[in-house]
Amino acid sequence: MIKIKTLEEIELMRESALIVSKTLGEVAKAIKPGVTTLQLDKIAEEYIRDLGAIPGFLGLYDFPNTLCMSPNEQVVHGIPNNTPLKEGDIISVDCGALKNGFYGDHAYTFEIGEVAEETKKLLRITKESLYAGIKEFRAGNRVGDVGFAIQNYTEKHGYGVVRELVGHGLGKEMHEDPEMPNYGRRGRGKKFKEGMVVAIEPMINLGTHQIKQFSDGWTIKTVDLKPSAHFEHDVAIVSGKPELLSTFQYVYDALGIVSDEEDEFRQ
Repeated sequence: MIKIKTLEEIELMRESALIVSKTLGEVAKAIKPGVTTLQLDKIAEEYIRDLGAIPGFLGLYDFPNTLCMSPNEQVVHGIPNNTPLKEGDIISVDCGALKNGFYGDHAYTFEIGEVAEETKKLLRITKESLYAGIKEFRAGNRVGDVGFAIQNYTEKHGYGVVRELVGHGLGKEMHEDPEMPNYGRRGRGKKFKEGMVVAIEPMINLGTHQIKQFSDGWTIKTVDLKPSAHFEHDVAIVSGKPELLSTFQYVYDALGIVSDEEDEFRQ
């Protein structure tokens, strides 16, 4: 069942989402060749707790850490470890926070030093597809409209759209209805209504869409071991239109990136 949020609840969710956004900004300040994902995980956990929130992933479904950290061919759900990041890597950093009874859930794929041009393009197109999907998240549209927009935008570049993993509703639970696939047909699926809040998160592979799971029971990687990109925003329908609750601005401030990509989704 889809749980509609009041404007007051959406504001509480914005606070949780922005805690995650700020945490990703702290990760951005520290991420570089030679740093381990466990070191970054510790930074994130301490920062979230300092802001009066609880790490949303730690212990959720028995996940052992604060961040899901998935480098290169890993798609999502990677477990932080002591392996140092190296020049040319990419890594999806997915983070959650719980405050005032509501979750934020938000992800960014970082470049570590100089990255191959074809990988840079994968990241750019995946992030652009996120906003193509967000544009379709408005009252009266349907789940398939978002999925179609993401699929159409990425597949024309020859990329693989992961099928088994999807975005989702968000609220007092980390995963609520509706499921938000990154593929679909226009006009199909559940209808969007005022007050809905979802996490939209394209997971796009440089090669095949096919994936498999590590023996750790968590980590997902591409079958062909080619890189995968992952970006995620929390979005609410307010006055019939999509409004971002999360932001990449803290990441961009840390990395010296100038962007106006979020402007049309601010009210």
